[in-house]
Amino acid sequence: MWYYLTKLVVSALVVVAVSEIAKRNSGFAAIVASLPLTSLLAIIWMRIEGSQSAQIAELSQQIFWLVLPSLVLFLLLPLLLRQGLEFWLSLGLSSAAAVLCYLLMIPLLRRCGVSI
Repeated sequence: MWYYLTKLVVSALVVVAVSEIAKRNSGFAAIVASLPLTSLLAIIWMRIEGSQSAQIAELSQQIFWLVLPSLVLFLLLPLLLRQGLEFWLSLGLSSAAAVLCYLLMIPLLRRCGVSI
């Protein structure tokens, strides 16, 4: 139980840290947020839990390919906001576009031999 509580607290602290940093310096917060902290934490937790290197390598490769469709959100959101769309609508549209890209990317990757 302590182990899961530790995982929860450490993971939550990362999210809180980024949001607090953003209040003071959005550029530095962007650098911290762009780091693959979630992925690194997941990989570290997997290793601590005894996962083999092959499993970690597989996850790392899958993360690489699935970062690509997520970039659509970060390109579309600022564009929509700058065009004057309301925040929640912009977030919803850019999230939906990212989901659509995921739905298109996964079959494409499978067809190319990448297991997802």
